Amino acid sequence: MQANHQSINIEALLSHVPLFNGLAPDEIGRIARGTREVNAARGDILFHKGDLSTGFHLIVYGQVKLAFTSPQGGEKVVDILSQGQSFGEAVMFMEKPYMVYAQTLTDSLLLHLSKTVILDELDNDPRLGRKMIAGLSMRLHHLITDVESYSLHSGRQRIIGYLLRDNLESNEESITVTLPTNKGVIASRLNLTQEHFSRILHELSEKGLIVVEGRKIHIPKVETLRRYDL
Repeated sequence: MQANHQSINIEALLSHVPLFNGLAPDEIGRIARGTREVNAARGDILFHKGDLSTGFHLIVYGQVKLAFTSPQGGEKVVDILSQGQSFGEAVMFMEKPYMVYAQTLTDSLLLHLSKTVILDELDNDPRLGRKMIAGLSMRLHHLITDVESYSLHSGRQRIIGYLLRDNLESNEESITVTLPTNKGVIASRLNLTQEHFSRILHELSEKGLIVVEGRKIHIPKVETLRRYDL
């Protein structure tokens, strides 16, 4: 993993991050001085469970999984994050060690924003605080939705919901979904074993509800799949 301290590039990147929309150039400049670029290869660990937080990360491009390992050695994926998303803010504010580890799933470019600089800017501009609270609130809502899904929905329903998550109100008759990472990681994210995940995909495929081509999942009739197993 390599760090890059070219603040001019960092300022340009930060100016396009929604979290910092509306900040003046001098404010962006102050945040940039406490920000470093992190170039990570696929499989790099960004932090381990138990590490102390010194700030939070923003993904410029690439993909990161947040996960923990069970006492039996199994992995549970908590979230899969991609371009434009941030992580680590809550732990930063709580002054607690990380409860998960973060690992890149692809070659990635991230920004690490210093806790000290962010706290200083929060004192100067309450708008930034409101945006960060909104982001953390959305993540909490997302977590509660996950818990509800694991508790009340079957494995089949979870997979169908995942495949249609970006097309909940789509009127398109057919769509193609590209899985963002391998089936094992997605299965863990949905609280399923890889075998169970593959078995359900096979079942949906046999019924003609989906056509699987590697990571591409073709859904010939969206509404039929949406109504299946209700």
